[in-house]
Amino acid sequence: MKLFNSLTNKKEEFVPIKEGEVSIYVCGPTVYNYVHIGNTRPMIVFDILRRTFEYLGYKVTFVSNFTDVDDKIIKAAKEEGISEKELTDKYIKAYEDVRRGLNLLFPTYAPRVTETMQPIIQFIEQLVKDGYAYEVDGDVYFRVTKIKEYGMLSGIKIEDLIAGASERVEDNDKKESSTDFALWKKTDEGIQFDSPWSKGRPGWHTECVVMINDIFENGYIDIHGGGQDLKFPHHENEIAQSIACHHHPIAHIWMHNQMININNQKMSKSLGNVLWAKDLLEQLGCNVYKWLMLSTHYRNPLNFTDDVLNNVKKEVEKVENILKQSSLYLQVHHCLENEYCQETVDEMVKALSDDLNTSLALTQILGQVKVLNQLMRVKDKDNTMISKEYQTLVKMLDTMGFLHETKVLSEADIALYQNWQKEKSEKNFEQADLLRKELQDKGII
Repeated sequence: MKLFNSLTNKKEEFVPIKEGEVSIYVCGPTVYNYVHIGNTRPMIVFDILRRTFEYLGYKVTFVSNFTDVDDKIIKAAKEEGISEKELTDKYIKAYEDVRRGLNLLFPTYAPRVTETMQPIIQFIEQLVKDGYAYEVDGDVYFRVTKIKEYGMLSGIKIEDLIAGASERVEDNDKKESSTDFALWKKTDEGIQFDSPWSKGRPGWHTECVVMINDIFENGYIDIHGGGQDLKFPHHENEIAQSIACHHHPIAHIWMHNQMININNQKMSKSLGNVLWAKDLLEQLGCNVYKWLMLSTHYRNPLNFTDDVLNNVKKEVEKVENILKQSSLYLQVHHCLENEYCQETVDEMVKALSDDLNTSLALTQILGQVKVLNQLMRVKDKDNTMISKEYQTLVKMLDTMGFLHETKVLSEADIALYQNWQKEKSEKNFEQADLLRKELQDKGII
């Protein structure tokens, strides 16, 4: 497995911390609204990463969190006239409905910030004790200038941040340096937690690092993932805290997926072009949605256009049509076996093992569709070969998490199909049309 490491800006051979095991953490959503399609790109990308590792025989521990404490949550709860807990429960359920609808594997752990408060407070206390953080009027800030490695992920220099901040008038004069970020914020609004410094809530940047620290030994993992927009300041600030506490950058490999554009424009509320995942999933279905997301390499921006979508629909239709045709044929002729071509599936996984080359993997699925189509077209069919290539396609789809439904035919269904074929061959077209409609109504053809 080779993966592009954002920390070194190069593709590297994956070497696990523990032999045969992989630890992955992906930043989850702040749950104050429904997820848009941009939020689902990392969900789908890192699900493919997990599935690839599992196919290769690794035991994967996959963690993705929920940020259920935030100013946006307080604002949204007021607007909806419900409590913050009711709001976050509502949108966590909606998020998990989307995950289920996309046939994504659920995380091994899905911690919430509200359920991780004691470890967060203890972590901040340790940073204060070690001189990496300080308290001012109930707020706690991290001393960025104490971390000489700051900027190792984003390439941003501390002196440039200071210079940039000096030009702004809104800098918080309570902080020792304009670069420092909040670990704890005193507040009298919304949900609050007791701490040694004040009633308040944690800063966003400290939540993920504590969850990793709480779940994984020594707070060190194989892979940390998330969207490109989190690289700075969120992930950079995670690394700073980890270096202060553990003297390492949290993860051996950092992976970032690029953003989604709509018709060559950035998706934003101001442009009115935000697409909600639940709506698009209902409109397109799981396979078209995922195929669209995986048709572009995760490190490239994905441009959502009608032309791209129509092309994806055609490709998925090819897959689903041949599955239906060959499954029907194999059941009618009672020759569906379990054997598949391991080498073909391995070749697809080889593409995925090269920094998740999903577009090549999809091309290989379409290649398998072509193989199956050719076998189905010949007059003297090789039933054993059709079964093997059909099961190979099914295995390829399973490996990437696509849905496929094989309709199991009853003997009555098979007899109905055979009668239709007989009436057609005898040119009894009126009767054949009636049987065809019955088969269509049953979803057999």
